[in-house]
Amino acid sequence: MAKVKMSKKATSIDMTAMCDVAFLLLTFFILTATAKAPEALPVDTPSSTTQTKLPETGLVMLTVGKSDGKEQVFYGMKDRAIRSGALDYMAQKYKIEFTDKEKAEFALVDEFGVPIEGLKQLLSMKSSERVKKGVQSGVPCDSINNQLQDWIQAARKANIENGGTKELDFAIKGDAKEFYPQIKKVMDILQDQKINSFNLVTGLRGKDY
Repeated sequence: MAKVKMSKKATSIDMTAMCDVAFLLLTFFILTATAKAPEALPVDTPSSTTQTKLPETGLVMLTVGKSDGKEQVFYGMKDRAIRSGALDYMAQKYKIEFTDKEKAEFALVDEFGVPIEGLKQLLSMKSSERVKKGVQSGVPCDSINNQLQDWIQAARKANIENGGTKELDFAIKGDAKEFYPQIKKVMDILQDQKINSFNLVTGLRGKDY
């Protein structure tokens, strides 16, 4: 008996639904992603194999680097409430009045590197102007004018005033090419205030075998 040959038909898959899902996921990631803010003092951190994540809240970051051949220290506070409280303490100590607009603007600043006397001028600038090279000269931290120490004290007081249940965490982010004496100066300032436990920020590298 003769076999009946079945005609072959081309098969196709409708990818419309798959494309819709892909574009929805892409849109979701774009809308929820947080852009990295430009750093006023970029540093190349030393490498390490340790993977310890810094806390998202209750953290004070001290960035040590060099710009235009000058060693600089930048100061940053994670929590907006602590930023506002610390600014009030510093304004009272240095007898500088900040407007409500300036206080609101300062609460949005992640990190800065100017003397308290130049903070009003910095806050009047746009965010893109603040990060330009040479605009910020660093927070004074020498024996004659140690404003870095005052900012640390102000942040700790603000943390207590805001009902902080634990002490603030401190982290030092230093450039890999930075000389040790400048890093040690910042460590000494922390230790003078009985802060003997702090983190050193490093970049991740592979393990050596």
